[in-house]
Amino acid sequence: MTTALFRDDFYLSTTEAIVTGIREDGGIELDQTCFYATSGGQPGDSGFFERADGGRIEIATTRNGDTKDIIIHVPAADQPVPLVGEKLVLHIDWPRRYRLMRMHTACHLLSVVCPFPITGAAVGEEESRVDFDMSETIDKDEVTLALMKLVNENHPVYLQWITDADLAANPDIVKSKNVRPPVGLGRVSLVCIGENSAVDSQPCGGTHVSETQEVGSVFIAKIEKKGKENRRFRIRFGTPETGPIV
Repeated sequence: MTTALFRDDFYLSTTEAIVTGIREDGGIELDQTCFYATSGGQPGDSGFFERADGGRIEIATTRNGDTKDIIIHVPAADQPVPLVGEKLVLHIDWPRRYRLMRMHTACHLLSVVCPFPITGAAVGEEESRVDFDMSETIDKDEVTLALMKLVNENHPVYLQWITDADLAANPDIVKSKNVRPPVGLGRVSLVCIGENSAVDSQPCGGTHVSETQEVGSVFIAKIEKKGKENRRFRIRFGTPETGPIV
């Protein structure tokens, strides 16, 4: 079992940890980690582990094991193998993680602008997508304006915790139509936007910025028809006038 520090502090980019196991495929298990494991459409963190002698172990990605409380750090090719019991200093690729945090928060804001059941989502560094169960025709520029209004209003973004039982008793808070929030850890995180959740509140285990203004400039680049009642929205950093920006 790994203590997932990212669940309580999205901005924690470095920490110490002890190696608790090396898997047959080379995956590294630790007693605790700030590396986010792939889940809910958000990619796992990359970065490196620093050893006591200054050596580095480059980490290509992070994923879960058989359960959510098992987190596996996958080294890049040809990396040294640490010893069980070895103390390491973990360093996330912070610029990449922060872009994913901004994008993931933008996806939540899009679900406010388009209040339809979510049928799929994928968070990326340059572009994200959210699929909605909807048949309506909608103008992408109007969606962009509504999205940026929420960004510029600079609403706070924060977590609240509820129990698995609370979630079971209130199933309507889940916006995703096909994927249920992870349960079994005893508690579920609600990502809340706005004072007293005035803008939005939904279960999510991903990482997010602390206020909507941090999202920066985003726009809807394309709305695709993916079936009679399914629309795919593609979000990118930048503006419709300038196009994608870093």
